Amino acid sequence: MLLAACFVVTALMLWLAAGIAARADRYRKPLPWVIRGGAAALVACALWWPPHTLQIEGTLVAADGPMALLGWLPALGFALVALATARAAATRSIAGMLAGGVATLAAAYGFAMLMLPGLFRLAPIGLPVNDGLAVSVLAAAGIALFLPLQRARLATAMRAGAALGVAGVVALALGRLLATGSAMPATAWHEFTVLAVLCAVAAVLWAVLGQGAGTVPVSESASPRASRGPAADGLTGLPTRQFFEERLIAAARRCDSKKTKLAVLFIDLDGFKPVNDTYGHACGDRVLEQVGVRLRSITRGSDVAARVGGDEFLMLLPSVSSQDSVSRVAKAMIELLSRPYKVDEREVNISCSVGIALYPEGCKPNKLIPRADAAMYAAKRAGGTRHALFSAEMDHDAKQNFEMVRDLRRAITNNELELYFQPKIDARSGQVTAAEALLRWNHPKLGMVMPDEFVRLAERTGLIGAMGDWVIEAACRQARSWRDKGLRMRVAINLSVNQMRQDDIVDRITEALKRHKIRPSLLTCEITESTAMEDTRATQETFRRLGELGVHLSIDDFGTGQSSLAYLRKLPAEELKIDRMFVQDLEHSADARAVVDAVVKLAHALGLKVVAEGVENPRQHQILAELGCDELQGYLFAKPMTARALLLWALGDRGESSVFRNSLFGETRQTSRLATQPLSIQKPAPDPQQLSKVA
Repeated sequence: MLLAACFVVTALMLWLAAGIAARADRYRKPLPWVIRGGAAALVACALWWPPHTLQIEGTLVAADGPMALLGWLPALGFALVALATARAAATRSIAGMLAGGVATLAAAYGFAMLMLPGLFRLAPIGLPVNDGLAVSVLAAAGIALFLPLQRARLATAMRAGAALGVAGVVALALGRLLATGSAMPATAWHEFTVLAVLCAVAAVLWAVLGQGAGTVPVSESASPRASRGPAADGLTGLPTRQFFEERLIAAARRCDSKKTKLAVLFIDLDGFKPVNDTYGHACGDRVLEQVGVRLRSITRGSDVAARVGGDEFLMLLPSVSSQDSVSRVAKAMIELLSRPYKVDEREVNISCSVGIALYPEGCKPNKLIPRADAAMYAAKRAGGTRHALFSAEMDHDAKQNFEMVRDLRRAITNNELELYFQPKIDARSGQVTAAEALLRWNHPKLGMVMPDEFVRLAERTGLIGAMGDWVIEAACRQARSWRDKGLRMRVAINLSVNQMRQDDIVDRITEALKRHKIRPSLLTCEITESTAMEDTRATQETFRRLGELGVHLSIDDFGTGQSSLAYLRKLPAEELKIDRMFVQDLEHSADARAVVDAVVKLAHALGLKVVAEGVENPRQHQILAELGCDELQGYLFAKPMTARALLLWALGDRGESSVFRNSLFGETRQTSRLATQPLSIQKPAPDPQQLSKVA
């Protein structure tokens, strides 16, 4: 029975070595080499004990001289061959790997028996077998345990074969024991103690590394090297999407057979783009490395974390008990990844949004990642730094988004986009000073689509660049058209944070202005306060070059961010636009009135003009004029309308007068001899839809 126990422990050592080796590639060099070396030594020990247990003396260690200790070398060779062939299996066929492994083992054993016949004493146990058979069988079993097979059925068959091989050796040992009647001498007990210690060390390593071959089969382990192709991300050391999808399919099969649940978490970093822009890509890479380390620190033995994009990660939880348990994991993950990162004595702060998809929840495994992705974007839309669980509504939204992206690509090329214009009015004279260009999409089936329904989608899918170029071109073309009609109406366009970070955005604006022969002073670029306050090299360089070009710069949505007065003073801006939320509360909130009053005084002290947007009634207009606002914009004067409708609105119902008079900037010429009376701002604005029909 002691011999049987010895071989059972030997088999366990092989399994532990497999689990340790499977985890090696998850760590940065040189730790993987140390782990692989430990696994090889463990396999060598497992292969070394059986020949000695089958010897006539019945002891685990032959104590008849140093030559006996050299018997460990062939066993080490067998172990290294097993590890090497297992790693080579990632790029070779299974049949080729097996044939090469068996041939190599046979050659190594033959060489050892030929050159060093004293190392292995043949043991006549009444059967046509010897020590070499035992070693060969165990070595083959070791190879089978290391096989990174792709198909679950074949992997199961190979593991069963390995178990049969170990059982065969145990049967041979029991056969010798029954045939000779000899038992293990008492002097061998200390050797079992050594064996137990080795197993204990292996178990500790196994627990620390968080991966055991006994709980996760080698063919389904979390080692990136178990997949064909480049399965490990070079920066973080995490598996790639291909490997993750393979593990996901295998985990889904286990869920189907065991009636359990799994979860897929899609993680996207919030605020990572500014890190690259501010400190450079080298700093961003260091942050991503730390993100990978933190994700590995919260994975359990059977969990899989992978990097699938620049700042996007996936995590597989192959066994979950409830939705609440997954939510707890997501919250812990957000809390962990939102902690500050240290890079070269610099503190970097980012956060993350997490989307969750559960299986089985009425979907196939290949739908889990898209569902988790949709849930992640739902979390981002809700403000970020939170998690969201996928719902059926998100599935519908995902399908709509897919169709919307397809149609949006076509819209840019088919000229389905259109600019609407909303005028800016002088707060005192009522004269039109400029018109802000607002993007609309004339969808062939959905009709008029507002920008809040497709701009974010364009940013996520990379279409925002082409769309932004279209807006710049169309705005300059319209400014040229107005100028040809004698109207030097300034046109304002909105630049997104993505556009401000583009190196060539100023060049594209310059080319459009030259192409349409428009002076830069006739173009206003509106940038949100949060974008203007973004202390990045790319954003500030764009600001500087736009100022040098001569275009007017406006800080939009002012009051919603956290502006630094000293920083604001350095910007080459010429106007501030007060956010509409302060305007809406003017009539009933003393605090809102105080804020607007402070902003106006601050702007004027810095030499900036003030524009208030969202003006909807005469009382708001009166208060803003009293507080010193320079220009107003809102539904009180006009809703956004087409360029042609704006012209009709300005000329009046019968075209008897013109409102295009000398503006605050002194750039708009009179176009009618009747242009002596200012526009009555109290007249109701015509319905722009009706005007569009007329236009």
